[in-house]
Order: sequence, then structure tokens, then C-alpha cells
Amino acid sequence: MQNDPGVETHGVISSWAKQNLKIESFLSLHELENLFDYHYASNNMGAAIASGSYIVDAMVVVPASMKTVSAIAYGFGDNLIARAADVILKEQKKLIIVPRETPLSTLHLENLTKLSKMGVQIIPPIPAFYTQPQSIEDLITHQTMKLLDALGIENQLDQRWQGNDRHEH
Repeated sequence: MQNDPGVETHGVISSWAKQNLKIESFLSLHELENLFDYHYASNNMGAAIASGSYIVDAMVVVPASMKTVSAIAYGFGDNLIARAADVILKEQKKLIIVPRETPLSTLHLENLTKLSKMGVQIIPPIPAFYTQPQSIEDLITHQTMKLLDALGIENQLDQRWQGNDRHEH
């Protein structure tokens, strides 16, 4: 997380992500890149994160297109995202996939299942309504909290389920 001295972040933004950024976000590419401590071009196969000798704790692919999911599931490291994920898998580090598609086809589910069987954690961006979100930002904040939790990074970004106040009879 930017500005957290205990967490160093490396980012790769695919060419399609750059296109989606223009459509789906108010951030500029420069602003997004500035969220990372280091960022790389998606075709930079010589980046530090493309090697198993570079020590990392985890990787999150968010959002993950089904093309990227397929490439990771089958070890087709044709770009830095897929190669870095391949390194994470071979080094037996934590990999989290946040799938982008809906609905999911059988092929998508098979690829996600294959990754899950390899120990990859699949965390779809499913809204939590118990927090009574008032904006898209609220939904994103809750999803971010869930991802940080999965990475073992302490945070208090959003409210957590405390149980309900109903008494069973």
C-alpha cells in the first residue's frame, strides 16, 4: 500500500486495463502508476518480478480477465502479468485472483477451479450489503479490505460483520 513503509508494491497495467481505466475510472494512467512503489510495462519480461530470485510475498491480479486467468492456469507467460503469476506459483507464494467476468462460462469456472486447486485464492468482487453501501466507492473500499485481509495486511477500511442483534427463540 502506498505510504505504508512495511509494504512495497509493484504494479503491471495491461494494455486493456489502460483502455478500461479511461472508461471505468476517474484516475489517469499517471495517477494509477503513482499508487505503486514500482511499475512495469506489461511486455517487460526482464522486470524484477519476472524472476523467482526476486523475493515477494504475494501477488494480486485485480481485475483478472478470463484471458489472464487462462494464461495463468496453463502457464502461458506471454506477458509480465502471466509470467509474474507463474513465478508466484512455482515459488509457492500467495496468489489472489479477482475475476472480472460475469456470468462465468463452464470454461471460466474450470480455469478458476484449476487455479483454486493449485492454492490460488479466488476473491470475486461481490458486494457486501450488510455494510449498507451508499456509493460505488463504498463497495470498492469493502472489496479492498477483503483483499488486504487475505494478504494478512491489517486494516480498518470498512466495517466488519459483528453478528446480528436478534435473539433466537
